[in-house]
Amino acid sequence: MVCKAIIFDYIGTLVNCKGYNMDASKENLYEALVSEGFKFPRKNFFQAYDLAHEKYRVMRYEKLREVTNAVWVAEALCNLGFKVTADDYRIKAALNVFFKAYVETFELRDGAKKLLKQSQQKGKVGLISNFTHAPVIYSSLRHLGINAFFNVVVVSEENGWRKPSGKIFEDALNKLEVEAKEAVYIGDSPVEDIKGAKEAGLKTIFVPSQFNTLNELLDSKLKPDLIVTDLISIFESFSEIICF
Repeated sequence: MVCKAIIFDYIGTLVNCKGYNMDASKENLYEALVSEGFKFPRKNFFQAYDLAHEKYRVMRYEKLREVTNAVWVAEALCNLGFKVTADDYRIKAALNVFFKAYVETFELRDGAKKLLKQSQQKGKVGLISNFTHAPVIYSSLRHLGINAFFNVVVVSEENGWRKPSGKIFEDALNKLEVEAKEAVYIGDSPVEDIKGAKEAGLKTIFVPSQFNTLNELLDSKLKPDLIVTDLISIFESFSEIICF
């Protein structure tokens, strides 16, 4: 096999999230929206937010069409009597507050930076991330000091499609200017990463994470081309593993 590109999943595969609390972030979002001039009872907002979030969750996970957070936040606010759109600068500002605590929980997994350095020496390096607010991905890559390793970063919010849709893998391959058979994909999600990448024609490596275990991969009946225990396993046997 001629390997011209190594493509990574991001959250879970390259980084852990240590101590994140979604409820606290939703509280921060509420406070940020209030500070931007939206006045409403806390309970009413959370009810409206959860309803809108669930509506678009179906679209995102069943139809694999990505929807940015601003869309369901705007819909929640409209349902509370405000006339706003997803492009409202106040919503964007509040979302930056919402995600701040999340980004601060990111920490590189053991071996991640060394593996990225090796990958860069081998060929082109890409990243594909399912995420609803692309600025979070770019800012966190800079914060962790790994943004320079990637030739291409594809985020579902900008692409419009979510893994396991083949469209987002095709986009990354086109931007990297390689064919699917020339690329290896490394990820931790049996469905989003392994199923999606295999169906797109890439070789796949599964690495368990805090979000997805080996048992979950086995239960899925999906068969990656290779299973490793952690990123260090790839780093220590890089040439053999990447060129399997």
